[in-house]
Amino acid sequence: MDIFENKVVLITGGTGSFGKKFLKIILDNHKPAKVIVYSRDELKQFEMQEQFIEFDEKIRFFVGDVRDKERLLRAFNGVDYVVHAAALKQVPAMEYNPSEAIKTNIIGAMNIIEAAIDRGVKKVIALSTDKACNPINLYGATKLCSDKLFVAANAYAPASGTRFAVVRYGNVVGSRGSVVPFFLKKRKEGIIPITHPEMSRFWITLEQGVSFVIKNIERMKGGELFIPKIPSMNIMDLAKALAPECTTKIVGIRPGEKLHEVMISSDDARHTKEFDDYFILQPALPWWDYKNYSEGKDVPAGFEYSSNTNTEWLKVDDIKEIINSL
Repeated sequence: MDIFENKVVLITGGTGSFGKKFLKIILDNHKPAKVIVYSRDELKQFEMQEQFIEFDEKIRFFVGDVRDKERLLRAFNGVDYVVHAAALKQVPAMEYNPSEAIKTNIIGAMNIIEAAIDRGVKKVIALSTDKACNPINLYGATKLCSDKLFVAANAYAPASGTRFAVVRYGNVVGSRGSVVPFFLKKRKEGIIPITHPEMSRFWITLEQGVSFVIKNIERMKGGELFIPKIPSMNIMDLAKALAPECTTKIVGIRPGEKLHEVMISSDDARHTKEFDDYFILQPALPWWDYKNYSEGKDVPAGFEYSSNTNTEWLKVDDIKEIINSL
């Protein structure tokens, strides 16, 4: 059964990389009554409308900010499912503009929760990041706060029946502001700047990310933090795949960056269930029923899902294949 059939779906931050791919997949593979794109930039909405002109009768564009609760209340009228993808996410910019990150990533999350409950939205799923696990930068810290807000919201939404869950994954290949377009730009100069030769990251494609979100909207009970099993890559291998003819220059790790990313910390291991292609971090709260997902396997004590100890790695040829498929 297609849970989106004849339903109204809204995506915040809908004109971003994820939003565009989500819109294409849900319109191509499902039968929603309507998809609402909620974002701040009217020019991007106009360009997106042109791009999806064949689906014009099923798409609505709503100019608004997640900081504006009144606008969200209006936008959420009649909405069944919300995908919350809006965020300020550039690490150096957020280190310099912390109050702006808090307003969008934390206050915005609170507004989404309250508007969803007040309007009787059935399910809300929020996008998180590996940087929210043991955060060392402000972006990660605000997303950790956001994650906690969405999980806890299930405790005070019983009257409306609104359920909330979170999806956490790593770097999205080729997304706006990511390392791939940056390296492609630097390739023209003949020198690729490398922060640290041992740096590793989790990698996921936009299509994989969207598909994972859609699957979890279907299976979520409310309170879960879903984490996909995805490969890691080394930054030097990425440079070799994108610009083998270029020299590399070590420039040092930027403020707020980690050498390796973690998606499940050892402290969270006792609340984690493992499945074939994903993990579920269960809420450590009294209202959660631990019989949920009893078919999952408990991970070992002290388990940590880190990009440098991952069992699956992308080699140079694998990276080339992924980049060429974008």
